[in-house]
Amino acid sequence: MPELPEVETVRRGLAPALVGTRLVSVDQRRPDLRFPFPENFVQRLTGRRVDALSRRAKYLLADLDDAQVLVMHLGMSGSFRIEDETPPGNFHYLKAKNAAHDHVAFGLSTGKRIIYNDPRRFGFMQIIARAELSAHPLFRNVGLEPLGNEFDGAALARLFAGKAAPLKAALLDQTLIAGLGNIYVCEALHRAGLSPRRAAGSLVRKNGSPTDHADLLAKVIREVLEEAVEAGGSSLRDHRQTNGALGYFQHCFRVYDREGAPCPREGCGGVIKRIVQSGRSSFFCGTCQK
Repeated sequence: MPELPEVETVRRGLAPALVGTRLVSVDQRRPDLRFPFPENFVQRLTGRRVDALSRRAKYLLADLDDAQVLVMHLGMSGSFRIEDETPPGNFHYLKAKNAAHDHVAFGLSTGKRIIYNDPRRFGFMQIIARAELSAHPLFRNVGLEPLGNEFDGAALARLFAGKAAPLKAALLDQTLIAGLGNIYVCEALHRAGLSPRRAAGSLVRKNGSPTDHADLLAKVIREVLEEAVEAGGSSLRDHRQTNGALGYFQHCFRVYDREGAPCPREGCGGVIKRIVQSGRSSFFCGTCQK
């Protein structure tokens, strides 16, 4: 499933084409994806201007000029692509996309089209009033944004105080921190030298202040996510950028999916191990991650 960097990459790719334009046409090609489309989906969107495009956790949020928000989730295999009329009347079709899985097409006032393609149909779209967004079931329990200004060691200490759960599980808890996924948690824990099995509460001092480990972990989480966004995300199976290009952060993995490989930390000499935690694979070095 696309994680925060992949969704943020898509947002940055869509925004220049989408923000400030009107949806002159909406072509809904099936009644549902993971869930049914909202009632009157086409009619409610046609003619609306897109005033902003943001991200919350793994959701894309398109603010419309009628105070509604088009909420979009990529699911397991969803992707967007932007098509231009080049030459006039003929749309260039990006390679490696099967048109049978094009489920929604937005025609823009600029003449461009934005196509949503989703072979597995685990993605979905909803329309929610902006005033009701924070209280909506999709968002009311969503945690802190790890790329936001409030995310630091002190924030981790507040979130992890008294928690005996493994650090890996706490970091993946979307009610605590929004958008973190398995890949980037594994990578961040290796950079911080922290075991995925250690207790989350061990990053908090008795007085509630963050340990040095908490400060370092917050710093490297931000670094890993920012580097992944700059790389266009990680393309392991389905993820593509809006121009059809693959992300390439997978070439920078230190531990994820590298079981048996030597630890890349200079002077460590350890080997990357794989364990299963709550049904998810954790990759780490048992020598330098404590």
